[in-house]
Amino acid sequence: MSGSIYGKLFTISTFGESHGPALGVVIDGCPAGLELCEEDIQIELDKRRPGVGAAATKRNEADKVQILSGVFEGKTLGTPIALVVYNEDAHSSDYSALKDVYRPGHADYGFDAKFGMRDHRGGGRSSGRETLARVAAGAVAKKILKSLGIELTAYTLSIGPIRAESFDASVIYENPYRFADPIAAAKADSFVSALKADMDSAGGVIECRINGVPAGIGDPVFDKLDARLAGAMVSIGAVKGIEIGDGFAAAMSRGSENNDPFDLNDGKIVTTTNHAGGILGGMSTGCEIVFRVAVKPTPSIAKEQQTVTMNAENTTIQIKGRHDTVIVPRAVPVVEAMAAITIADALLCNMGSRIDRITDFYKR
Repeated sequence: MSGSIYGKLFTISTFGESHGPALGVVIDGCPAGLELCEEDIQIELDKRRPGVGAAATKRNEADKVQILSGVFEGKTLGTPIALVVYNEDAHSSDYSALKDVYRPGHADYGFDAKFGMRDHRGGGRSSGRETLARVAAGAVAKKILKSLGIELTAYTLSIGPIRAESFDASVIYENPYRFADPIAAAKADSFVSALKADMDSAGGVIECRINGVPAGIGDPVFDKLDARLAGAMVSIGAVKGIEIGDGFAAAMSRGSENNDPFDLNDGKIVTTTNHAGGILGGMSTGCEIVFRVAVKPTPSIAKEQQTVTMNAENTTIQIKGRHDTVIVPRAVPVVEAMAAITIADALLCNMGSRIDRITDFYKR
């Protein structure tokens, strides 16, 4: 009922609240024999943990992961993998004044309308902190994909009016804004400083590139690969839109401009352009998969805002506490994780699509 499970064969079920004892994820459907340790997961969690970067919340969580099940002697068992991270720096008292007030831009009112109650401490399940469980699961999915030569790279394309003009993957985690353009990262510093002074926030755009996905992954109707990626991305709380390939720009072009001509390269079928972003008819083309997601501004701002109480009384609110000035940098590894989980799941689902491959496997 609460929609906390994602995937068909490679499934994840996240649990926990922002200010509860812990958060975590149970992964089911991971093949046996995959080398996995806590450090593999910790590397990914460190990319999104709070307290890192000028734009980030000052909540100081180590986000140390523990593997509770599904791994023995450094390898997955093929059984459910349970991962947990304990909360250590939750300041629940920061939210006591918000108990009976609906915060603009948050899910407070929706929770009350749906469940008749809510956890007002940092948003509970609707908090961005839930995404650490997705990143932990994404680390496992990324190990599966790496064994197949599939690589994912997500990065900040823009923050507010600051937009990247170049791409260098080596600098993404060398700046706090996760730009692949060092010049854009430098410009973002003064922009974020101005936001803080004005007690405001900003949104931005994250781009993700996936290389090495073979052609034919995905399905042609409801389980299109692009549809599944779109669902995965928009399931991230701060994401309000997605475009794949040329996206909305395709609406302004002609068919002769938007089509990707097929060609041969050393006997391999390729396209000479990639306006489709690596997906046609819901299935991968073998080209680089490229998509962008729009991330809204952080809704928790210190500026005075109009709102109402649970008792239907008009009031104003100034949100205190520790919040990201810009969500975008910490959402970068979340986008990468959800993309990895989606691709890994689609690859496993694709294994039963052809009888010749099934008979080849079982007749060995």
